[in-house]
Amino acid sequence: MQTSTRQTSTLAVVSLVAGILGWTVLPLLGSIGAIILGHLARAEIRREPQRLEGDAMAVAGLVLGWVSALLWVLGILAFLAFFGGLAWLAALN
Repeated sequence: MQTSTRQTSTLAVVSLVAGILGWTVLPLLGSIGAIILGHLARAEIRREPQRLEGDAMAVAGLVLGWVSALLWVLGILAFLAFFGGLAWLAALN
């Protein structure tokens, strides 16, 4: 009887690590890496489901990456709105 063991996708692991780094040490680069690698990992796992596992790790990396990227965009918009409003008020005086 031969049993085949499934291997965890390396891309899924790296996506999760990049997602964690996106929240700690490398905010923007880690988030972008987590998003890209998470999508690549999920595609790889879907192509070879008998050989690879780790879809949950890829999804976790994707979620961490997308939430961090969304917060970056909202933070930049808030920064621009705040300082743009200050510039507008300064122009009135």
